[in-house]
Amino acid sequence: MSRRTVVHYGPDSTSSSTFSTRSNALPTTRSISLSKRVANHSNDIVAYFHDEEVGNYHYGERHPMKPHRLTLTNHLVIAYDLHKKMEVFQPRRATDEEIMDFHAPDYIDFLKRVTPENMNNFSKVFSRYNVGDDCPVFDGMFDFCKIYSGATMDAARKLTNGSADISINWSGGLHHAKRVEASGFCYVNDIVLGIFELLRHYPRVLYVDIDIHHGDGVQEAFYATDRVMTVSFHKYNGDFFPGTGDIDEIGSGIGKHYSLNVPLKDGIDDDSYIYLFKSVMEAVINSFRPSAIVLQCGADSLGCDRLGCFNLSIKAHGECVRFIKDFKLPLLVLGGGGYTIRNVARCWAYETSILVDHEVSNDLPYHEYIDYFQPDYKLHPHLSGKVENMNTKQYIRNLRIKVLEHLRFLNGAPSVQMQEIPPDIQGFLEMNDEEEAELLADSAKGKEEKEQQRTRDHQNEFFDSERDIDMEDES
Repeated sequence: MSRRTVVHYGPDSTSSSTFSTRSNALPTTRSISLSKRVANHSNDIVAYFHDEEVGNYHYGERHPMKPHRLTLTNHLVIAYDLHKKMEVFQPRRATDEEIMDFHAPDYIDFLKRVTPENMNNFSKVFSRYNVGDDCPVFDGMFDFCKIYSGATMDAARKLTNGSADISINWSGGLHHAKRVEASGFCYVNDIVLGIFELLRHYPRVLYVDIDIHHGDGVQEAFYATDRVMTVSFHKYNGDFFPGTGDIDEIGSGIGKHYSLNVPLKDGIDDDSYIYLFKSVMEAVINSFRPSAIVLQCGADSLGCDRLGCFNLSIKAHGECVRFIKDFKLPLLVLGGGGYTIRNVARCWAYETSILVDHEVSNDLPYHEYIDYFQPDYKLHPHLSGKVENMNTKQYIRNLRIKVLEHLRFLNGAPSVQMQEIPPDIQGFLEMNDEEEAELLADSAKGKEEKEQQRTRDHQNEFFDSERDIDMEDES
């Protein structure tokens, strides 16, 4: 069980509406008695999961993934007093058995045993498990995986047992990991594990991904089921990592039309993104009627991200979170990508304020890491317009029409026979030979392009030195 470290509720506060002016609340069969609430003046019970150790891990000297961003985020959350609006938990670590609910035992055994000191002994299997430059072996690698995965699973359980309306784990959201291989800086797919927990209680789960990269690992895990619908907004040109996420990837077998992809071009701006996101997500939720939602908030879709190429502001990114929150369904909120770490921290702290309905100042409060945010020390720096917007109005209109056309094939929300004691959670993932062949055919092109991409160097993928603390000028 999680160990509660802080429990406090502040007064109810009306959220600051940057773009939204209305509620999207849907009727739901889920009911939480007031006796479970600590105080009836709080609209939502928000559970926040953070382990102080998670920010201390290090992928390597020149690697763009920096877990230290989680420390910066947590310090901003505390500096804004947002922890007083939530129940804060020290999560427990996931067990090997829990992780193997999704991942192959031989792959997990490899992650447990390999270290920087003995990695030469495992070199023959590196290609099998896709370990190398993008996914290096580093000190404490599997412990790191157990921390962020355990936090996501704990956060999901808070929703299923009715003790929270919203659960937050910014260390989670590692959406690229596959059952038998690492990918895109991700080793264990905590999102899949968290969705497994939700499926033990909820008939239908909606997964929404606003990372700039396609949520391929989650899509692949649930490609052949109608109990999970995956929706991903991302850059796609057939070459950008991971090379998947075309609009024609729609699922297979009984899961056909339950994978939805919204492929975008470089430089999309706030207005276009929000228009597309709201129109698509409202239609998805009205059609699929999810019982719970998982929202992956990768911050590499922000403007000025080191590996990104969009023009989104922090307010626009947060507006997506606000829009999903306003449907008033059980909500699991996770982190993801994000490689300009000062902007990642700003974004996730701001989105925490949205989730607890508390307006925060644009002037950053003083805290231990305030120097990371110089010279402006603002929550909302100017991030837009740095990349030419290749998404014309006509492209956005046509894309919206194509995406909504896919939804016409859902024919309403699927019915699920629920049991008091759920069956083997893997059961609904089993595919027959025809379904498996269709899945492999659908993803063959993307996998081939990803393999080619592994042999190429990417601009800005690695940094110059370990002394890089992500404090270069914003302009």
